[in-house]
Amino acid sequence: MTQPTDIRRARALRPRALDLYSCAGGAGTGLEGAGFEVDGCDTADRPNYPFPYHRGDALQYLARLIDSGEIRRYAFVHASPPCQDKCTLTVGTNQSQGWGGSHVDLVAPTRALLEQTGLPYVIEQPNGRAEIRKDLTLCGEMFGLGVIRHRNFELGGWTVARPAHIPHRGRVRGYRHGAYYDGPYVAAYGNGGGKPTVPELQAAMGITWTDVREELTEAIPPAYSEWIGRAFLTSRTLEVAA
Repeated sequence: MTQPTDIRRARALRPRALDLYSCAGGAGTGLEGAGFEVDGCDTADRPNYPFPYHRGDALQYLARLIDSGEIRRYAFVHASPPCQDKCTLTVGTNQSQGWGGSHVDLVAPTRALLEQTGLPYVIEQPNGRAEIRKDLTLCGEMFGLGVIRHRNFELGGWTVARPAHIPHRGRVRGYRHGAYYDGPYVAAYGNGGGKPTVPELQAAMGITWTDVREELTEAIPPAYSEWIGRAFLTSRTLEVAA
């Protein structure tokens, strides 16, 4: 029979990941599933976040971890910095209609600090004009999810082979320019226009611990970061074996 001390020892052997701009924990949950202990950081109050987290500015927090040496607790960093001014929706439909306002782009300063850590990392961004290397592009269809939700990832300090993109099975359900289309995927953004219910979003994204629509629409599916986390850990195991 496994004793409590054995459980604590096993958990202590798990590498620790830092989840920056953590939102409600989509990325963090995937990393936990891959085998990491996870700590988050987000500027907003996130009572649904399922792991320990620091509430505050992610750049300031990361700089403090670097200066204090506490960053050495971590083996990996996942960062999803805001870049709404260059996402596809902002530079496309919203801009053409005069919607939205000014948005910050924190990709470059986040990368600069991540480079200072010396740790392997990923920077995640949606499709658009964000200035990141698209070392990986993941899609819900790769994981049998009910969303397409393309996300691009820049890898720092490590590499992995790009997985093949799987053709989509149909359209995203909802209204487009006044016409309604049915399809096997739901639109995990915004409100109205045939958008899914919260339970539909939860099922489509593989997220069960929050029922806040804003958090669901901002999250990445945990399957993405679990795939990345497992790929990273496998790469390190192969390096040690070599």
